[in-house]
Amino acid sequence: MDTVSFGDRTVAAEDKEELVKAVFDSVAPAYDLMNDLMSGGLHRVWKSVLLDRLAPQPGQTLLDVAGGTGDIARGFLKRASERPPRDRAPAKAIICDINHAMMVAGQATHQEGGGDGQLTAVCGNAEALPLPNNSVDRYTIGFGIRNVTHRDRALKEAYRVLKPGGRFMCLEFSRPVTDGFEELYRAYSDHVIPTMGGLVTGDRDSYHYLVESIKRFPPQDAFQLEVEAAGFVRTGYENLTGGVVALHGGWKI
Repeated sequence: MDTVSFGDRTVAAEDKEELVKAVFDSVAPAYDLMNDLMSGGLHRVWKSVLLDRLAPQPGQTLLDVAGGTGDIARGFLKRASERPPRDRAPAKAIICDINHAMMVAGQATHQEGGGDGQLTAVCGNAEALPLPNNSVDRYTIGFGIRNVTHRDRALKEAYRVLKPGGRFMCLEFSRPVTDGFEELYRAYSDHVIPTMGGLVTGDRDSYHYLVESIKRFPPQDAFQLEVEAAGFVRTGYENLTGGVVALHGGWKI
């Protein structure tokens, strides 16, 4: 039987998708609030750095996978709109998330968005994207790759849908770069985050899973090799906040 990790336990691969879906069904209503509380607002800074590196431009199409409440996609459109158009069409962004409840929460929170069809949302699996080959200029996935059942399939799908010359960027929790900082971070993650999640959302178990999923995710160098194995070139990563988060990137040629 094909098995994978789900937090601190091992489950049948065929069961993980529904288990993860249940987690995000539960946390969706308070997702943005909990992100602010857990990170002290730093998740907004990390996403801003991603957008800095992405340098959105008019005429580009972004696919934001595991796009959740849509803050990366909306930030992409806003930044692209601030660039000189130079006869280029407005940028477009597609939010793709397997969890419908997350997208509904995003629509309730963010009434604004791109006009004239600039922002669209689709329910879809990162391992089998509902988009044609060579169809988007930029692909992002923020704090979502660790929740997919088969990372290799998701990375190959990212490569498939990107146009030649397209850019892949992944923001994900990673490994602090110093032992002392890692000890503090682990203590905070193990004891504070699940407790906070229980108090705010009434669901301690879901936040325990999220913490354990971070522990099971490979360190920076190992994940970079996975990105390369999917076909991307000029790969690399940038540690943010001492390695609590890493921004991975690569190009399709």
